[in-house]
Amino acid sequence: MAAAIALSQRGRPESAPNPNVGCLIAKDGMVVARGWTQAGGRPHAEAVALAAAGDAARGATAYVTLEPCAHASPRGPACSDLLIAAGIARVVIAAQDPDARTDGKGIARLQAAGVEVVFNVLPAEARAAMAPWWTRRADGRPFVTLKLATSLDGCIARADGSSRWITGDRARAHGHLERAQHQAILVGRRTHAVDAPRLDVRLQGLEERSPKKLLLTRGEAPEGWTAVSSPEAINDVDSLLVEGGAGAASAFLAADRVDRLLLYRAPILIGGGKPALGDIGLTDLADAHGRWRLSDSRLLGTDRLDVYERVRTI
Repeated sequence: MAAAIALSQRGRPESAPNPNVGCLIAKDGMVVARGWTQAGGRPHAEAVALAAAGDAARGATAYVTLEPCAHASPRGPACSDLLIAAGIARVVIAAQDPDARTDGKGIARLQAAGVEVVFNVLPAEARAAMAPWWTRRADGRPFVTLKLATSLDGCIARADGSSRWITGDRARAHGHLERAQHQAILVGRRTHAVDAPRLDVRLQGLEERSPKKLLLTRGEAPEGWTAVSSPEAINDVDSLLVEGGAGAASAFLAADRVDRLLLYRAPILIGGGKPALGDIGLTDLADAHGRWRLSDSRLLGTDRLDVYERVRTI
């Protein structure tokens, strides 16, 4: 299942508005086919994997990161029916689909056809891999990642505003990979005016994954950009990457709209530079604790990346 969850990330963000699902089909101890949700949400991961498996699917086990759908659509048949027709003997499911059209119905249909079903295998990990889609379904808003690239003393630029480049090549390449995994990317008005950022993906083979460009402003946006007046006004994408600057970052944190924080830190000291954040509405230091959980930490050349997830109570 862990391999199927990793595979599901290949569909992100292109599978939107559908979830990015991964599917592995195994038989006699070997993986015989793989599939993930394709661009625009179709074909589904199961359909792709079954087509690749062919006759080898009969009697095999399918590992799926989300409950196979149970509703027919003009865009394709229900995946639970496809699995049954292909002769799949066993289906292992990570997370149950919260969509009312499928919720539990896909599992019931498979079981009624004599297919063995195992579910709730690594459900938290599967939901995390589908976080943008899951957040939109649960909260009606995009999943927001905030990127901060700072010096050791928390500066994003010198006092005169110059900021190229704080981090090195590897950290910047990782940042471009993050861009490729988001539907939209946002900067504030001042960052746009000072840096004139391109905000495209400059990694070979991923150039076409460049996200939609948003500008946080109460005015108009230039050609090729979309103006948004506030963090709460963004509701037409599943995933958003906020890249700068301090004003935009502070606005999203103050609105509690950041779900994931990427903190790139270069081993340099600037002193007297521009801070990464302004006022985020904190009135009591005690309220700052317990809000963020470290989920990853690694070196990218000489720079360090720490990834934090927002701790939210249900």
